[in-house]
Amino acid sequence: MKRMKILPVRLIVLFIFSSFSCFNSFCLAANVTYDHRSLIIHGRRKLFLSASIHYPRSVPAMWPELIQAAKEGGLNTIESYVFWSGHELSPGKYSFEGRYDLVKFVKTVQQAGMYMILRIGPFVAAEYNYGGVPVWLHYIPGSVFRSYSKPFMSYMQKFMTLIVDMMKKEKLFASQGGPIILAQVENEYQWYEQFYKGGKEYAMWAASMAVSQNTGVPWIMCQQYDAPDPVIDTCNSFYCDQFTPHSSKMPKIWTENWPGWFKKFGAPDPHRPHQDVAFSVARFIQKGGSVHNYYMYHGGTNFGRTSGDFVTTSYDYDAPIDEYGLPRNPKWGHLKELHEAIMLCEGVLLNSDPINLSLGPSQEADVYADSTGACAAFLANTDNATDIMVVFRNVSYFLPAWSVSILPDCKNVAFNTAKVSTQTSIIEMVPEYLQQSDSSADEGSKALQWDVFKAMTGIWGEANFVKSGLVDHLNTTKDTTDYLWYTTSIIVNEDEEFLRTGSQPALLIESKGHTLHAFINQELVQAYSGNTTYSTGTLVFNFTVPIPLKAGKNKIDILSMTVGMPSAGPFYEWTGTGLTGVKIKGFNNGTLDLSSYNWTYKIGVQGQDLSIYNPDNLTNVNWTPTSEPPRNQPLTWYKAVVNEPVGDEPIGLDMLHMGKGQAWLNGEPIGRYWDKRSSIDDHCIQECDYRGTFNQQKCLTGCGEPTQRWYHIPRSWFKPSRNILVIFEEKGGDPTRIRFSRRNISSICGLVTANEDGNESSNSNAAVHLKCPKNRSISTVKFASFGTPTGKCGSFSMGDCHDPNSTPVVEKACLNKNKCAIELTEANFNEGLCPDATKKLAVEVMCS
Repeated sequence: MKRMKILPVRLIVLFIFSSFSCFNSFCLAANVTYDHRSLIIHGRRKLFLSASIHYPRSVPAMWPELIQAAKEGGLNTIESYVFWSGHELSPGKYSFEGRYDLVKFVKTVQQAGMYMILRIGPFVAAEYNYGGVPVWLHYIPGSVFRSYSKPFMSYMQKFMTLIVDMMKKEKLFASQGGPIILAQVENEYQWYEQFYKGGKEYAMWAASMAVSQNTGVPWIMCQQYDAPDPVIDTCNSFYCDQFTPHSSKMPKIWTENWPGWFKKFGAPDPHRPHQDVAFSVARFIQKGGSVHNYYMYHGGTNFGRTSGDFVTTSYDYDAPIDEYGLPRNPKWGHLKELHEAIMLCEGVLLNSDPINLSLGPSQEADVYADSTGACAAFLANTDNATDIMVVFRNVSYFLPAWSVSILPDCKNVAFNTAKVSTQTSIIEMVPEYLQQSDSSADEGSKALQWDVFKAMTGIWGEANFVKSGLVDHLNTTKDTTDYLWYTTSIIVNEDEEFLRTGSQPALLIESKGHTLHAFINQELVQAYSGNTTYSTGTLVFNFTVPIPLKAGKNKIDILSMTVGMPSAGPFYEWTGTGLTGVKIKGFNNGTLDLSSYNWTYKIGVQGQDLSIYNPDNLTNVNWTPTSEPPRNQPLTWYKAVVNEPVGDEPIGLDMLHMGKGQAWLNGEPIGRYWDKRSSIDDHCIQECDYRGTFNQQKCLTGCGEPTQRWYHIPRSWFKPSRNILVIFEEKGGDPTRIRFSRRNISSICGLVTANEDGNESSNSNAAVHLKCPKNRSISTVKFASFGTPTGKCGSFSMGDCHDPNSTPVVEKACLNKNKCAIELTEANFNEGLCPDATKKLAVEVMCS
């Protein structure tokens, strides 16, 4: 019995897309149909590997490169929701400009020669403010979101028809020669329909309404296991290999494979190992899946006020392409090799049904073979602890725990999900001072001049209204702003005991969320917020704080603030926010309940009402120029006119030393920032074991650290000079320590093992493959060792066995090149060293 060799995918075949009748244009119209194995286009079954890229979470200047990175990563399809709230700003008033230029985005996909899945919804969830449904719709009489509510259904149908007609007008459906092959209505509704009267009727109506649009492409409903024919139900999960469509006539579609997870302010960073992501995809394809989508492949940024409740401005998602648009290696590269291996199997996969063979108690093979003699096999080891040798067709194969090997010819292993051979990137944020426009770079921060405007505490100008009792925050602001002032006053008698003793009474506040600042006589006495993690916490809170009161009149100003609206859940649009109780304890006569007092209300904060973050409105207030801006001062607007950072790397705004607020550049909304830290007790880990079932709490990092430090500013928002940076600081920070940071791939590493798994003969040699970002080349070899090196990228060290020629060999192959390969051959290295040791080549180089 012989042991089988492993061949790198790149040496088996050059991976190409032959998906389109016209490669860079969809010039042949074709209705998209399906059977139990796959979607069918132009009479051919087709395997679709898709990337979620949400157009509003990046900017048009980034779209071509993001889409190209997905294509280079081995994918042939782009997926996005349609974000209703970003398009219909008020009833019948639409916007399709800038980040919301949907047609431009779809055409960019088309120009890249890729397919498109358009999830029209129009409810999206997506950790997006109000789930992407316009807030104004909540205030239409009789409207109940996602229910058999005539007002809601009417507006939903009107918007969906608008989008479909827009796509038809531009001939963007595949039936018209366009890239859109699938459309989605609703989203994960079956989880919630039980809570709604008429929930089932609504789901069936939504499906029927969608089909009546006559797009010429199939409609899908994710997590809707009773979707009516011809609508296809699909799966959303970390694993979908065991999912089966409700009809045996429908293909197996995975609309959301989560390669990471989103982050909330106050929670640590979630990560999903690339080996487990690859395992989940391979298992899905092994078990008959034919449409697979990563949610997210590029997560992007929740610019402005678009994030859901407590969701960070970053929507990085630990995705294969990071928030800034850079490939996250090794995840991106590992999945690229997976996709190449899968596509080698496409023909036989889609034109046959699998035969399942047991290879052990937790090991199995699924074999696909057709009448031409073509054959592909997937060998899986689902044991989460034990590596094993299995025998398939009289050949031995080594299967690490929790892994799948792909054999495109039923003989040679093209890829194993647990074996990572792709490069690893080390990314750093390189800081630079904010540079005053028209000043020289060497003047640094000393040349920076700030303009400052201190917003008034409490009511300024005319109050919006006075009312007895406490009002709901959201129902008052209708989400036009994060801010609502609650203001009242009390009279303290001179004979109060606490005035004589010097003690302080206590302010007790109860709130439905999300955060608040309490001011007594214009002084900030407490900043408080709800708290949430992935497993516990609530945005509802109450607290008690000592307050300094004086004899006579005392003014109480409470600034209630939201941090995004809920994005999902039963009746989520009815979730309230704001104060529910205000009391002061410690008076001679007991506790004073202010909840039913007359309160004066003001929507927003001073300056916001005049849009002074917009360059056209800067003169609406009197700014105070200074080179020493106030620090730790609440309710303060800061403005600086700065140059664009040097270079072409993506830019982050370092807000580590600021408190909480919002930021803009040239009027563009960077988003909310907050110094809120995760708990030191959130069970973070040093190393994550990819083996075994994953959940979003398994691999956490960043405990005790600020949830988000850097805030993405797209390069396209900058001008060469005179960029207007505006900050509104709510609770106090140090603006002199704000920095721009350039996101830079500083080092790349490779690590391979010689003769892995004991394969003594091979048609190819193991090799380290390295590639710098475009327009950069390898400038320095930081580490190179063939032998028994230890450690990981960024901290390699030599072992007991080391070939002294390692560095010269790598330098000769790589210096001053954008990419290189170093093969483990006798010509390059002394393979006779340490004959009993398993030898490796570890390399780290710098790109410049």
